[in-house]
Amino acid sequence: MNKRSGRVDGKVALVTGAGGGIGAACALALAREGAAVAVADIDLPAAQRQAAAIEAEGGTAIALQVDLGDEASVIAMVEATVQRFGGLDILHNNAADTRLSSTRDMPVEKVDTEVWDTILRINLRGTMIASRAAIPHLRKRGGAIVNTSSGASLAGALSHSAYSASKSAINSLTQSIATQHGKEGIRCNAIAPGLIITSATKDRYAESGVGDIMLRHHLTPRLGRPEDIAAAVVFLASDDAAFITGQVICVDGGLLAHQPYVADFISRDKP
Repeated sequence: MNKRSGRVDGKVALVTGAGGGIGAACALALAREGAAVAVADIDLPAAQRQAAAIEAEGGTAIALQVDLGDEASVIAMVEATVQRFGGLDILHNNAADTRLSSTRDMPVEKVDTEVWDTILRINLRGTMIASRAAIPHLRKRGGAIVNTSSGASLAGALSHSAYSASKSAINSLTQSIATQHGKEGIRCNAIAPGLIITSATKDRYAESGVGDIMLRHHLTPRLGRPEDIAAAVVFLASDDAAFITGQVICVDGGLLAHQPYVADFISRDKP
C-alpha cells in the first residue's frame, strides 16, 4: 500500500460517487491514509474496479451501488458500510448528477422543471439523506462529514442554474449539520472545487478551449486535478482539522480570490 502518514488510521470512510474522477481519487487517498473505505457509486462495476484498485495496493475496500435519488438505496448504503466495517467515522458526500448538469441544465428562463427537480433531488436531497442516515453512527465515534460543493455555489454562471442552486444549498446544509451536531463531536465542512480536469474531461476541455479560458482566471499556473480535492478531503476528515467545522473551503487555484479584471491586466502586461 502506498501509505503516507496514516492520518485516518483505523477509521471507516464512505465515499459516494467514488467510481471515477474526484470520488475515486478521494477514496484512494483515504485508503492510503489508513481508512477502510466503502466505494459507492450508481455504476456498480466502476465502484468494484475502484475498490479492487484500493485492495491491489493493500488497502481495505468494499464496493456498493447507490442511487442518490432513491431514499431506501441511500439508507441501505450507509447500513451496509456499518455492517461490513462495524461503524462509520467519515462520510464524504461527493456524488452529484453531472450528466443532466452538463447537458440539460439551462439558464433559469429555459430550465426544464423536471431537470431542476432531478438535479436537486440527487445533489441536495441525496446528500441530506446520506448525512441523516450517517449521523447516528458518526455520533458514536466522533466523526466528520465532508460535502462536495462547487465554486458555482459562490458566484453566478451563464448556465447550470439547478446545479449551482443545489450546491449553494449544500453550503447551508453543511452549516446546519455543523451547528446541530458539533457538541456531539461531529464536524461538517464542504469543499468548493474549481475546474478539475479528470481523464474523462481532459480532451473535451482541451478541444473546446474551455480549459485555456479558465486557466487565464486561475492564480495558479495549472488547473485542478482530482488529487487536489482528495488532499483537502483527507485533511478535513482527519484529526488535523479537529477545530474546523461549518466551513466552505475553496480548492480552486484562486479562481474566486481576485477581482474579475485581473486576467486582463496580466495578459496586457505580459512582455
